[in-house]
Amino acid sequence: MYGYVAGLPAFLAYFGTGIVLLVVFAALYSLVTPQKELVLLRAGNSAAATAYLGALFGFSLPLASAAANSVSIVDFVIWAVIGGLIQLLAFGLAAGTQKELATRITGGEMAAGLWAGGVALTVGLLNAACMTY
Repeated sequence: MYGYVAGLPAFLAYFGTGIVLLVVFAALYSLVTPQKELVLLRAGNSAAATAYLGALFGFSLPLASAAANSVSIVDFVIWAVIGGLIQLLAFGLAAGTQKELATRITGGEMAAGLWAGGVALTVGLLNAACMTY
């Protein structure tokens, strides 16, 4: 039976670190972006939910890739930070191509939320694929 759970400590370390990194990213993303995602979510703003979930998925993809390919927890955290920074740049890219993106998301415009979430997801997928080393 021991052989089946020999990897449990490593799993718990990576999983726990991953959850912490995801929560930290979610909080930082919400602080950095002009719209206030949690307030908008509580108010039922679907555009904000779509954009925010896209960013969380977009971060989770490289986070998963980093966990699968890292050689240590420190390596995992370093690549997670890089993935988070790239996600913040993705929002900047999305906002740079659409006028008043944050205002439109705050106003509940679903096209704006889909655009922001889609860019985040697309960049996250590319980011994750590039983290295979």
